[in-house]
Amino acid sequence: MKILIVNGPNLNALGQREKDIYGTDTLEDLENQCISYGASNGIEVLVYQSNIEGEIINYLYKMKDIVNYIIINPGALTHYGYSLRDCISAIENDVLEVHLSNIDNREEFRKTSVITPVACGKISGLGKEGYILAINYFILKNEK
Repeated sequence: MKILIVNGPNLNALGQREKDIYGTDTLEDLENQCISYGASNGIEVLVYQSNIEGEIINYLYKMKDIVNYIIINPGALTHYGYSLRDCISAIENDVLEVHLSNIDNREEFRKTSVITPVACGKISGLGKEGYILAINYFILKNEK
């Protein structure tokens, strides 16, 4: 089984920005934790990050037949990325939305996700453990 983890805009700045919200771990720390966790469960975890919506969309289309499942933290694209939403809807892979912070408990504009309606679920506010839970979700789904 292969799981792709996609991180959107500004997640490359983890560990540097708003540490009180996002913590001190870097994106590389997060990715390495997910890759290691996947490997310990016999799963190949691939990672990708871009600050550009079109690059994310192109990558999702490129990878849709290579991976079984996708975990995405769309960053700010969560709230206005309609072309990303359309891509997720079109690729037919199960896509699970993940957020480090609880977007439903932050500024008003963050409470609306255009991604949630086309995702198979959403994990929000559990920090980096949300990514591990997302991997576990797909492990369980694959066992059924």
